[in-house]
Amino acid sequence: MPNNRAAATASFAPVDVPRGLAGVVVTDTALGDVRGREGFYHYRQYSAVELARTRGFEDVWHLLLHGELPDAAQRAAFLGRTAALRRLPDEVRAALPAIAAGSAGSGALAGMRTALSLLGASLGFRPVYDIGADRRRADTLAASAAVPTLLTALYRLGQGLDPVEPRDDLSYAANYLYMLTGTEPDETRARAIEQYLISTIDHGFNASTFTARVIASTGADVAACLVGAVGALSGPLHGGAPSRALDTLDAIGTPERIDSWIRERVLAGDRIMGFGHPVYRTEDPRSRMLRGIAEGFGGPLVDFAVEVERRVEAILAELKPGRELHTNVEFYAGVVMELCGLPREMFTPTFAAARVVGWSANIVEQAEDPKIIRPAARYVGEPAPQRVPAAA
Repeated sequence: MPNNRAAATASFAPVDVPRGLAGVVVTDTALGDVRGREGFYHYRQYSAVELARTRGFEDVWHLLLHGELPDAAQRAAFLGRTAALRRLPDEVRAALPAIAAGSAGSGALAGMRTALSLLGASLGFRPVYDIGADRRRADTLAASAAVPTLLTALYRLGQGLDPVEPRDDLSYAANYLYMLTGTEPDETRARAIEQYLISTIDHGFNASTFTARVIASTGADVAACLVGAVGALSGPLHGGAPSRALDTLDAIGTPERIDSWIRERVLAGDRIMGFGHPVYRTEDPRSRMLRGIAEGFGGPLVDFAVEVERRVEAILAELKPGRELHTNVEFYAGVVMELCGLPREMFTPTFAAARVVGWSANIVEQAEDPKIIRPAARYVGEPAPQRVPAAA
């Protein structure tokens, strides 16, 4: 992987950087970028939102993994290959009831950490350091294709239901909904979820993607990289927000309570879930697209969400002049998933079903760089060395 950074020198002198590494460039990537001040992001050379509006999930998966959008023959081959990988090895399928029972209080995403580790061992994943690019891509394809099967099986087992076996004739998104509900989804809902999935496949060096790349830089296997990424995604400040954004709408309850509820939170300095983003300083383009999808469904929930969005922005302009705060992807993602019949406990797992493809592309790219990611920290504890006291 090309690396033209001036920082790649023989010097190891400490360099102070912003908290959270905000704005710090740590590597080069050909996978895409987020241009926060413009409200724009892209996958490789294409607008991510345009891809979500005009292409299928598998096309974008192919783009990120192979560097190009597929033609008709390539699409057919890729669809066939990934569909064949949806079925789980027997030993993984047999272990799922115990995994679901063990993670009953934490949900499908927690269970998937264990299931992914087992899947990687079952399929013989080897350290990315020891294998070539083709095998790395093959391992990520196997893991990514299996993730919807794992998530939906763990959810259904947790509900006392039998898992639904995947179908080869359905798209990634439609098959996910089918395995979750046991019913083939209508085209409108399947396409709405597909557009959500495409819009969240990748998004710069967010916490989970960076975690995956850090682990990949050690040479670990694909499953280890993905398990670490899932752990990062599970945090409420990252992937855990779509259901919390809907909880905000529930807490407000009715239109006449909007202003008082928002004013109370803003004046108290509380965070309003579903609003604000660490990168975008304008409207989140994913939110804009998902709002359009939600408005296509219509109904009281959508009307209420649009009004809450409008009043939050207006009240902030009044109480916090100059402070820009817009809806982020989680706000309307929660609305769209609710309208499509997904249970709220599956909102973040659904996010993971998309992001696993982005993580995978980042793992493959990072594995080309032989340099381990190893930053430093400033010690601020008691001065050292001090004499070790004698044992009591």
